[in-house]
Amino acid sequence: MLTGKQRSYLKSLAHNLDPILIIGKGGVTDNTIKQLNDALEKHELIKIKILNNNMEDPKHVQERILEVLKAEFVQFIGSKFTIYRASKDGHIKLP
Repeated sequence: MLTGKQRSYLKSLAHNLDPILIIGKGGVTDNTIKQLNDALEKHELIKIKILNNNMEDPKHVQERILEVLKAEFVQFIGSKFTIYRASKDGHIKLP
């Protein structure tokens, strides 16, 4: 669980990030989860965009991704949300 200070720090790091993955009409598939897992292992902090043509509730998509990947929620702004999971390398040092 992230503290408020850690979440604020991650938000500042995520500000200039572009979405790594765009979730569209197909929703969250096994391939999507695999790509997100690989991205989290490499970057630790990633942004994901949910398109308007996605049939699922964006909050449900976010919760499912967090649960499957065992990641931490950072922020949700508009159609984009940011998640964090420490990797083995641990290149992001949390305060």
